[in-house]
Amino acid sequence: MDQYFLSVEEFNALLKQWNGRKIKVIKHELDDFDETLIDLSAISYAKETRSIDGYEPIYSLHLNGSGVIETTENNYQSLPSELYEIPLEENALYEFDGNRFIVSTSRGVYSIELL
Repeated sequence: MDQYFLSVEEFNALLKQWNGRKIKVIKHELDDFDETLIDLSAISYAKETRSIDGYEPIYSLHLNGSGVIETTENNYQSLPSELYEIPLEENALYEFDGNRFIVSTSRGVYSIELL
């Protein structure tokens, strides 16, 4: 399928259709790579005040639900909480290819797909 860019509103509307389903989130952030499986129960957003060091995001996407994170190849550990946070920026790019979302920020690239 063709990949195309979405507005944040289009991204939100499409992603919310995945509530109640199992998703996989792959994070490539700086030198960090994680794969997380989540039973998605809700999607929400948070807006914070800007931090002094600029590390904390102003906006974040919250994927709520129980899940596991891959610690080593094919070894998983429960998530410490039922909230997976993706930091967002005003200039983040949202893409969809019919099967997977890609969120690109200056900090990293996040892939969200159905299992």
